[in-house]
Amino acid sequence: MIGSINGFSKLSKEEKINWIAKTYLNNQEAVVDLIKQYWNSDVELQKLHDEFIENTITNFYLPFGVAPNFLINDTWYTIPMVIEESSVIAAAAKAAKFWADRGGFKATILDTEKIGQVHFMYKGDKQKLEQFIQHTQAQFLEDTFAITQNMQKRGGGILAITLRDKTQEIPNYYQLHVTFDTKDSMGANFINSCLEQMASTLKREAMQYSAFSDQEQAIDVVMSILSNYVPNCVVRAEVSCPVEDLEASDIKDPVLFATKFVQAVRIAEIEPFRAVTHNKGVMNGVDAVVLATGNDFRAIEAGVHAYAARDGQYRSLSHASIENGIFKFWIDLPLAVGTVGGLTSLHPMVKIALQLLQKPGATQLMQIIAVAGLAQNFAAVKSLTTTGIQQGHMKMHLMNILNQFKATNDERVKVVAHFEKNIVSHSAVVELLETLRKE
Repeated sequence: MIGSINGFSKLSKEEKINWIAKTYLNNQEAVVDLIKQYWNSDVELQKLHDEFIENTITNFYLPFGVAPNFLINDTWYTIPMVIEESSVIAAAAKAAKFWADRGGFKATILDTEKIGQVHFMYKGDKQKLEQFIQHTQAQFLEDTFAITQNMQKRGGGILAITLRDKTQEIPNYYQLHVTFDTKDSMGANFINSCLEQMASTLKREAMQYSAFSDQEQAIDVVMSILSNYVPNCVVRAEVSCPVEDLEASDIKDPVLFATKFVQAVRIAEIEPFRAVTHNKGVMNGVDAVVLATGNDFRAIEAGVHAYAARDGQYRSLSHASIENGIFKFWIDLPLAVGTVGGLTSLHPMVKIALQLLQKPGATQLMQIIAVAGLAQNFAAVKSLTTTGIQQGHMKMHLMNILNQFKATNDERVKVVAHFEKNIVSHSAVVELLETLRKE
């Protein structure tokens, strides 16, 4: 019988699994054995993974692949990607090779500013509050120095502290809007620690500020937290070449291709239904590298999609143009990532991924991630405007279908040979397997 349980977190891993099996799986020993099969045989390595999160019962594996031949700012990269979707890595690698022959990708950091906020309520005179915040600036910095001193040695720290009036949206609501530079770390814990200290300073200093009335001294802090929206921590990735240089085995008419490509991107710029799928393709590349390098893909997703809607309508993240015979395709992405701290120093595969990328700093990693997103987007739009998206995608998906139906090696050889010249679909693969098995 399904019910609640007290003290679940205090159970051992074995006990947790046994309770789950008894409560939800009808004591299926095969399922329990399957869960345990995903444990790492190295006890210490498994212990490391267990301690990443809470209530761990097993590991959930995703493929770790690589996309070679990326030429970024005249340096060659093989990019690690962690993703479960067929054709993503193949498409990225194909786009990398395409542009390597045409000068490669260029990437530029536009800014690296990150944001945190102390949200508070104040019922008094706004001008007094402004004077108080200005008066307290030095105290904010002094009280956070113990937290920021090491970051300052690396050239980062708190950049600015400003007051924002939000009383038009919510009565009595103000913010301390704080900007940071966290160098090679993503900086979430650093920013949050600074903000919580600032909140404490804000309340303490308000109680001692002589210009405030008794009511005004009672500043009520609601919360202190970083923002994953980083519109001023932005990287640009781009490719360009003369239109005639776009000619390839699957691009017989480069002028027609370039025209249709620009039209497709323009549609994604003005049509939200298309823009969401268009940007999902971008994030196929972005998230795969973010995961491989131990960064927070949920934070990246939230910030990127907010950026795509920053003017009030959700739009394409990428853009394309043809000017004076030059085809250009580019993307601006807000990316708050790190190469030190968090999983970057704990997860063995993250360490390998960063070594594979030649131990980049945070700004280099921003560039690599943006290029991966642009490459994936180029491959998708190129397919859409030439052969169609399903031809390549379904051929890559073929192995998943064969695995689903437990095809033998002999069946695999025959099915793959058949679909070299035929359109792949789920039903067509199933039908062919059934025919082969009847024979």
